[in-house]
Amino acid sequence: MAGESTAQIRQAERVDHQLIRGIGIPALTANIISSTIGAGIFVLPAAVAGTLGPAAPLAFICCAIAMVLFVTCFAIAGSRVSLTGGLYAYVEVAFGRYIGFLAGVLYGLTALGAVAGVVNVLVNSIVIAVPFLSGGITRIILMILVYGSLVAINVRGVRGGAGAVTVVTFAKLLPLLVFVCVGIFFIHPANLIWQAWPNSKSLGDAVILLIFAFVGIEVALMPSGEVKNPARTIPRSIYLALVITTITYMMIQLVAQGTLGANLANYKDAPLAEAAAKFLGNTGRTLLLVGAAISAFGFVTSDILSSPRIIFAFGRDGVLPRWFAHVHPRYRSPDVAIVAYAAIGFALSISGTFERLAVLSNVAVLLMYLLCCAACWFLVQRDIRTNGGERVFNFPGMKIVPALAIAVIFWILGQASLSESSIGDDTRAGLRLAVVVLAIASVLYFVRKFTARSERANA
Repeated sequence: MAGESTAQIRQAERVDHQLIRGIGIPALTANIISSTIGAGIFVLPAAVAGTLGPAAPLAFICCAIAMVLFVTCFAIAGSRVSLTGGLYAYVEVAFGRYIGFLAGVLYGLTALGAVAGVVNVLVNSIVIAVPFLSGGITRIILMILVYGSLVAINVRGVRGGAGAVTVVTFAKLLPLLVFVCVGIFFIHPANLIWQAWPNSKSLGDAVILLIFAFVGIEVALMPSGEVKNPARTIPRSIYLALVITTITYMMIQLVAQGTLGANLANYKDAPLAEAAAKFLGNTGRTLLLVGAAISAFGFVTSDILSSPRIIFAFGRDGVLPRWFAHVHPRYRSPDVAIVAYAAIGFALSISGTFERLAVLSNVAVLLMYLLCCAACWFLVQRDIRTNGGERVFNFPGMKIVPALAIAVIFWILGQASLSESSIGDDTRAGLRLAVVVLAIASVLYFVRKFTARSERANA
């Protein structure tokens, strides 16, 4: 196993050596913020307020603390494994191809839950802005149009997909900036007062919902093989991005809660738009609805450009039937993988609400983080490095961080799964689904491995 892992590392290093390390702190920080702040924050304030009431900001603090532990593990691992692939490279270097493969499966499950949930946000924003489209059949038609148009764009080639992804980051951040900068003057302090500390199960419910708004760092770390001085750049960028993101989220929650009070929980589809209507009138409401729609469409566009490549890779490697690795004869795009991914996403979109799909995505991402934190501990214990002898991220007490991060993941999943609320039901369903998916993926992996070995023996 050790020999196989060493060979894999050397091969990856040879490939990544061809890349230019041109990403510095400003670029990586901006990429992380752009990947993290998305459509979720346009709707999550209502869900968190419905669980914790005025104590909702506590969930943001808990998420920020948890993310500090997680991203510290990412920073430690990233300074040692400076290969393209981010979290998946860290896991594969630490534990080998099979566990790396499972991390990839969890990423796929995370992506599908996220894209399906965000499509719900997009359609809800459109329906609220144009009420006569609110019928059940109309919603399904809108979802078909969203998925169908993006499939058509991406099947025609990666250039078209990449062009569609360039929805300027400011187009989604500007409405949030206006919301905070204007709304802060209309906060009613009485709406922010809470009398008692929430119980751990309610807090766990809120955190497992809200973590959806904080994930995205793992996507931004994908080009680790192109980061300048990873031991310095990765830690500084992720901590700076996390501080900016947390402050932004806290201000959004305070403005929404401070203007709407207890009514915030009643506007599950577009809470920020309803809050903006209080101090900016219909113009503000429209601005936030458009912002939510742009953010959601930008996320879905980006996701359908990149995530179907997982299905393509599994088909290429024989884990799935090889026709999933089909390449369009004219456009040279992974057309079958794109269509298959969009079809699964569409099925999830029409079968669940945003909250349910967010929980499913979060369960998968927390399990993926669990593997990465365990990989971090292993990399440190064995002093494994693929960074060409460069300095690594190091500090006193470093070895305890992965253990704390793993404990936090178990706490979040445990508290949410023990809850008697709908979020608890969704968490348990998400865990069961993840176990089933990983079991099926494992069977396919080992069948493929046995078949490949037999083919080599008979050659």
